Amino acid sequence: MISFNYETDFELHNESHFTQWLSAVILSENKKEGEINYIFCDDDYLLKLNQQYLDHDTLTDIISFDYSVGNELNGDIFVSVERVKENASEFNVTFQEEIQRVLVHGILHFSGYRDKTKSDELVMRSKEEEKMKMFHVEQ
Repeated sequence: MISFNYETDFELHNESHFTQWLSAVILSENKKEGEINYIFCDDDYLLKLNQQYLDHDTLTDIISFDYSVGNELNGDIFVSVERVKENASEFNVTFQEEIQRVLVHGILHFSGYRDKTKSDELVMRSKEEEKMKMFHVEQ
């Protein structure tokens, strides 16, 4: 089950569309959907987590805690809405596109993809693009 939680005044519109899409992404990677929690927060909230659990003193857009067991994906994905907005502006994309990229990025990490090396990062970006094309909102 995918759930969305808010530690800031941001709210994701059309949660059900995002849930359906993320569920489809999980299936497309031959994984099973377990308990996945998205927590939307601000920079300060995420910075504290980054310092406390990862010993990093930097701002980031996403931190994921993977509790997956075998093929069943489970975990918590914290998203800084402030960072997503800034990144969207910096990369000249819409907020919608950047929030999708971040949401699927967490799922891809849980699916085994990494982004620490240049070659891993290229694979991750390619997978993000592939999975973002699966997002459809009926008009």
